[in-house]
Amino acid sequence: MVAARRVALVTGATSGIGYEAARALVEAGFEVIGTGRSTADLTPPPRVTYIDLDVASDDSATAAVARVIDRFGRIDVLVNNAGIGSAGAVEENSTNQAQMVLNVNVLGVIRMTKAVLPHMRAQGGGRIINISSVLGLIPQPFMALYVASKHAIEGYSESLDHEVREHGVRVILVEPAYTKTSFDTNAAQPDTPLPLYDERRRVFDAVMADAMKAGDAPVVVARVIVAATTDARPKLRYTAGPLASRVTTARRLIPAGLFDRQIRRGNRLPA
Repeated sequence: MVAARRVALVTGATSGIGYEAARALVEAGFEVIGTGRSTADLTPPPRVTYIDLDVASDDSATAAVARVIDRFGRIDVLVNNAGIGSAGAVEENSTNQAQMVLNVNVLGVIRMTKAVLPHMRAQGGGRIINISSVLGLIPQPFMALYVASKHAIEGYSESLDHEVREHGVRVILVEPAYTKTSFDTNAAQPDTPLPLYDERRRVFDAVMADAMKAGDAPVVVARVIVAATTDARPKLRYTAGPLASRVTTARRLIPAGLFDRQIRRGNRLPA
């Protein structure tokens, strides 16, 4: 079967940004398949089909893409949204924890991308939308694993876009700032906590709570994802929301020393 409408596959679509992106893509005219690790008891948005997918598994990624191709005959858009946050000082994150975060946030994107690319090339086009973050452009103390994963996605996406553009495929980055989701409460907490960081962790938790409370609604990011999928001449990067725009502009224009001081001030770190 070949779908009459363009087909979009959205990972991590059971809540937050992924859920709203799936809804917005339906409204934009796409046939939408959303994924989560276990979706049997979940209610998808109207006109969205849910399938199970664990982006940390090679077999699961391959099987999910094959299932979509078997049912719909094509994949026009892949939205790599599934991910996990991290907290704690680097000394407090074990190597195993680092591997877990990077396996989901980086290798998960790579697995899904490799699974869809042959189909996109064969059909002569497609778009891969990688949900990055402004933290792929700037530092964030006490989130180093997550920040490292988003920096990696930035470089991976920009490099890959050059490789596949001649085949009609574009790779696009969407960069939100803080968004009102359960991201902070679901973040991987340090598995080897050290007492000397207790107070800094407490301050970080307060900074994050305030940032999430003031963050953008997920629908703001979802609208940007739709723009990235539908613009006739897509950009490599799309910032999502006013804070993301301010941060990326500041990173580009403010002298390094001043920007460094702002990072420390914003995180309530000693000068």
